[in-house]
Amino acid sequence: MRNLVKMSDLSKEEVYDLIQRALELKAGASPIQRPDLIAANLFFENSTRTKHSFEVAQMKLGLQVLNFDASTSSLNKGETLYDTCKTLEAIGCNILVIRHSQEAYYQELEGLTIPIVSGGDGSGEHPSQCLLDLMTLYEHFGRIEGLEVVIAGDIKNSRVARSNYHMLTRLGAKVQFVGPQVFADPTLGQMVDFDQVIGQVDVCMLLRVQFERHQEQVSLSQADYHTRYGLTPARYRALKPQAIVMHPAPVNRDMEIASELVEAPQSRIFTQMTNGRYMRQAILEKIISDNAL
Repeated sequence: MRNLVKMSDLSKEEVYDLIQRALELKAGASPIQRPDLIAANLFFENSTRTKHSFEVAQMKLGLQVLNFDASTSSLNKGETLYDTCKTLEAIGCNILVIRHSQEAYYQELEGLTIPIVSGGDGSGEHPSQCLLDLMTLYEHFGRIEGLEVVIAGDIKNSRVARSNYHMLTRLGAKVQFVGPQVFADPTLGQMVDFDQVIGQVDVCMLLRVQFERHQEQVSLSQADYHTRYGLTPARYRALKPQAIVMHPAPVNRDMEIASELVEAPQSRIFTQMTNGRYMRQAILEKIISDNAL
């Protein structure tokens, strides 16, 4: 694994190896220690979970951490993303973790000799979030093949939906979508009726409405959206007893999910966040090993 920027970079075997290693780390296995390496985190979009989860993972591996601040960098003088990354490479950084609003930004960085881990690219993909979601599913069900998953929300603009759909499908799960038609992505499939599928699914995955990415006006009020497309208490009660609720966060409470359900017994939302640290440790270990750093 030279880089990790999209889920197609990984084979099925590599996915399961990463899940197994992340579960071992969560169970108390000792991570590698590489205090000689420097990881730089370049986040050009706001982030709490992904950015700080990578930071904690890096610290647990003993890496030195450089947090790049775009607002005070030479990008404001016209420097390109490529030249910024080459500069960090030149001064001794060994790994770059990058989140950028430009879809497939990494295609401009092929001249780098150090590895890249994507923290998300525009509405493209979010591989580390997908992997921690897969870890959470495997931890709960002991399998991924055969699971029925409904993903509800802003499908069109969600890199999480895109990564999860493609990898879940590759691993043998069935994925359906719920949301207003304006949020549909025809390349991923058609929307279904939430109330018709809620009692059948193993996983109810909710997504944030990404108002900042919409060019068109989103006409639904928060209350209307919640009633029609959110996880209400009534829909929660309709879930199978072993079904779980997931959300990559941040959560718009009482829009995508009723506030009282965020920490309900079948919710795994904060478990996902915990698992993110261990999965990102596993990702970084693999990047270090596969690049012979």
